[in-house]
Amino acid sequence: MSQKNVYNQEAIDKLKDLVNEIDVCMFCSAIDKGSLHTVPMSRQEVDDEGAIWFLLSAESDTCKNVMQDPAVQLLYAQVNDYNFVTVKGTASVSRDQERIDKYWNRFVEAWFEKGKEDPNIRVMKVTVDEAHYWDTKDSKFVTFLKLAASAVTGAKTDKGREGDIVIP
Repeated sequence: MSQKNVYNQEAIDKLKDLVNEIDVCMFCSAIDKGSLHTVPMSRQEVDDEGAIWFLLSAESDTCKNVMQDPAVQLLYAQVNDYNFVTVKGTASVSRDQERIDKYWNRFVEAWFEKGKEDPNIRVMKVTVDEAHYWDTKDSKFVTFLKLAASAVTGAKTDKGREGDIVIP
C-alpha cells in the first residue's frame, strides 16, 4: 500500500466520492461512555465543506447518545471494490425543516409514518475531525489480476493506497 494523504478541496472531493459510493456506514455513538452503540445509517449528503448529513428519529438511541456526547465514528466499507473510510467526527442534531424537505424521499418516508411533519424527525450533521481511507489504484479487475499474479509469483505488488483525509 502506498501512502497518499489528501488535503483541503482534494480531501473533500475524496471523502464525497468514497462516502457517496459506499453510502451506508456503521455509525458509532456513545464512544466516551464505553458502551459503543453502532447502527447502520445511510448518508443524505456530503456537503461542500465535507460535513456528512443524516436523518434520524429523536426517539432513537443514536440521537439520544449524540445529544449527550457528540463524539462519533463512522465506518464505511465496500469490500467488493476494496474501498474503506473511517471518520471521527462531532455530531450536532437539529430540526431544520429545509434540510428535511431537501432530503425527503420514499426511502426516508418508510421510516417516518407521519411524513415530513413528523415531530420526531431530526437532521444530524457530522463535522469531520479526522478521516482515513484505503482504496485501490486500479479497477477491481486489475487489482484482482495483480493479487493473483502476486500469489503465483510471490512478487510484491503495490495494490492500493491509503491516507489521511485532512479537511480544513
